[in-house]
Amino acid sequence: MQAGKGKIAGCLGALALSVVGTSVAQQREVVGALADGTQVESILLRDSNGMQARVLTLGAALHSLDVPDRDGKLADVVLGDATLQATLANPQYFGTVVGRFANRIARGRFTLDGRDYSVPTNDGPNSLHGGSRGFDKVVWEVVEATPDRTTLRHVSPDGDQGFPGTLTVTATYALEGDGRLAIEYSATTDAPTIVNLSNHTYWNLSGEGSGTAMDHELMIAADSYTPVDATLIPTGVFEPVTGTAFDFRRAKPIGRDLRRGDEPQLLHGHGYDHNWVISRAASREPREVARVYDPHSGRVMSLSSTQPGLQFYSGNFLDGSTVGKGGHVYRQGDAIALEPQLFPDTPNQPAFGSARLAPGQKYVNRMVYRFSTEPGTRTSR
Repeated sequence: MQAGKGKIAGCLGALALSVVGTSVAQQREVVGALADGTQVESILLRDSNGMQARVLTLGAALHSLDVPDRDGKLADVVLGDATLQATLANPQYFGTVVGRFANRIARGRFTLDGRDYSVPTNDGPNSLHGGSRGFDKVVWEVVEATPDRTTLRHVSPDGDQGFPGTLTVTATYALEGDGRLAIEYSATTDAPTIVNLSNHTYWNLSGEGSGTAMDHELMIAADSYTPVDATLIPTGVFEPVTGTAFDFRRAKPIGRDLRRGDEPQLLHGHGYDHNWVISRAASREPREVARVYDPHSGRVMSLSSTQPGLQFYSGNFLDGSTVGKGGHVYRQGDAIALEPQLFPDTPNQPAFGSARLAPGQKYVNRMVYRFSTEPGTRTSR
């Protein structure tokens, strides 16, 4: 965070609870301003079936998403801060773009084309989500805004957080009908650099502030995962999930194996905070990488992605110190994050492939979230 930008006015809680009119025009609102006068906007997206989303220009963040349950009742299934002040005082990546390199880089160091680079270490000895001032902490420019789609842009200059090359990034959010939210991140550069972008939404399909998500049933389409050391850097091994707590090939409640004492890996991240190996390379078109079902609401979320890895985080560090936009305290396990991306620490691990982006190339990460419902009997908590 740069000096002079620590103060911000505006309340997200009031915005999240505001009544939406019936106009089909694009709705944009200023929800606050940084100390230097930079305005932060909220952009409302709606589709013809009643789904609606809000995107903030701060961090190009998905701030809310209203989805119907099996009875047709809408609820916001995305966690978020109640105020902009809280977002800057204690950034938790709620719904934001994470980059220039999502996830961790060991010791904040990497070598590219024979040259060594250092980036800020903001997660113990390692760099996390682009460093101390990653893409989640900047205000993005709106370049397109229609009733069901918006595109935002950020230009990261050469040397930003220690990364080489001027990187031009776009983030597009679109409600495509039939219960689909599509998110696409793209990037180009004027010099060789490394890129790994992802979305860091915290999901609770029962609704934001409703309590635990550990009874959600999760499927991850992966036969292996990458174990980590005590600082959450991958060891370089591809470990089969068979017989472990990391086997989600058949859907199971997230909390079922979360407290297994024979799984040292669960101790490193205080739960799940690992990369699942969907494939060894990116695909041309999105394919389903995960599916989540909430037995309480009947909501189902299917996630498709082009990326080879999927970071699954079980909300381990939600510690009761955050009051969310609905006025409820967030506690451990109250949400999950599913982050399609390259494997963590790829720049330092040749077996993981390459994160290099050169001039003339285009980086793309397309994610499609499709929401539906399943019938059943509503269960109480």
